[in-house]
Amino acid sequence: MKKRILVAVVGGLCVVLAGFRTEESEWEKAFSRIDTEVRKNSRAYQTLGEATQQIGHRLTGSSNGRNAEEYAYKLLKSYGFSDVKYQPFEVVSWMRDTVTLSIVPKSSDNFRDVAVVALAHSPVEASLHADIVDVGNGLEEDFEVLKDKVKGKVALANIGLVGAPDKKNLHRSEKTALAIRYGASGIIMVNQAPGRILLTGTASVTGDLIPIPAVSISNDSGRELRSWLKEEGPLQAHIDMRNFSRTIRARNVVATLKGKSSEKVIIGGHLDSWDLATGAIDNGIGSFAVLDIARTFKALRIKPDRTIQFVMFMGEEQGLLGSKHFVRELNRTGEAAKVRYMMNLDMTNNPKGINAFGRDDMSEFFQRVGTAIRKVDETYPNQYLNRAGLHSDHQPFMLDGIPVAGLSGSLSPSALQCYHADCDSFDLVDKQELENTVRIASMYLYTLASANTLPAKRLTTQQTRDYLIAQGLKQELVLGQEWRW
Repeated sequence: MKKRILVAVVGGLCVVLAGFRTEESEWEKAFSRIDTEVRKNSRAYQTLGEATQQIGHRLTGSSNGRNAEEYAYKLLKSYGFSDVKYQPFEVVSWMRDTVTLSIVPKSSDNFRDVAVVALAHSPVEASLHADIVDVGNGLEEDFEVLKDKVKGKVALANIGLVGAPDKKNLHRSEKTALAIRYGASGIIMVNQAPGRILLTGTASVTGDLIPIPAVSISNDSGRELRSWLKEEGPLQAHIDMRNFSRTIRARNVVATLKGKSSEKVIIGGHLDSWDLATGAIDNGIGSFAVLDIARTFKALRIKPDRTIQFVMFMGEEQGLLGSKHFVRELNRTGEAAKVRYMMNLDMTNNPKGINAFGRDDMSEFFQRVGTAIRKVDETYPNQYLNRAGLHSDHQPFMLDGIPVAGLSGSLSPSALQCYHADCDSFDLVDKQELENTVRIASMYLYTLASANTLPAKRLTTQQTRDYLIAQGLKQELVLGQEWRW
């Protein structure tokens, strides 16, 4: 709470009246400036459009990925940041070459070719002929029921969940890890987006090459394949693939806005994308929102109490490689103790509220912030979520005990269906909704960087363990080889 002094003249005497201006009123004043600046001058939509047109996809380790790193670096420099740095790290890069999938009935030589995409970190070379076993949703219980039939076979599994509303889904890499554990020789994953949309993504929980070929087929192809299994009996999958893998150097891009104290707040989003399209939604809308938030803070000459670092992570799609390196460096240099909060924007769009990721100690604080935002923008719903999850760049921070937050919003069905897919292009981006992300995220960031106190503290190792168990994340972390307790 900031003090103000009022002076009044009473009967010829000068009387000093001490008063107080609430923290919320200070926030509202800053929020109003942020709101006006973004509505008038946001460049998020423009720069994302330029990048998708000029660069294309932003696959880590590719020339396009390097061009994206340089684009973000130069953009931050142009916004007035003197402290912009590359943070290089080595990564085993995976790139696709060719893949085919043929389905052959065991009773005949007839075959059907199926449109297919290799999942990342599949072997550099594979030629597999094996029977198909349908494991449904590919959860551990599904593999357990069929454990005597899966070994040496090709598992057929849904990427999402079908007919199991009470179950918790697993990441495609975790389903692949289960397939490997149960002895499958390959895995075919069925996209849940309707139609013939092809989806990619990593099939590795570690970012290393996996020992079996993993491929993805469309929803229509999945229904057709299951129909063939029912009508024609046992089927064989013939999978042939070639890929590339080598060690390369990638770079996180980090811009620092120095605060009055050495405490830090980090806001980031992954700049990299998969290579089937331009990655405009995943994660162009998140990373280019972060870039425009940085522009906004510079344009308004905001001097935060806590130092803010704006981070463009690379290698997220291939196993959170850039953010894992960033956290390792924080610990190596002793800077991790100074990080008070991390906010992650991954496919964040048109925010409706905040997600405190299971930190009950931030509930009152975030409600205060949301109420203050509504004083400036009465259309803001101010919803509150408090549920932790994995598989984005907040994860390494969260596993290190650092409090994390994200914004909950919404995407159109057409955009969601193109997640990791060959249709993730700029025409899916809604200009107003992207700018809403910049406005609302800037306001939350401002409070994290300027609040007198932040209730959430960094958790100890034991507290982190208990927190992850309470959030129901142990099984996924064990499968992902990230459980260290």
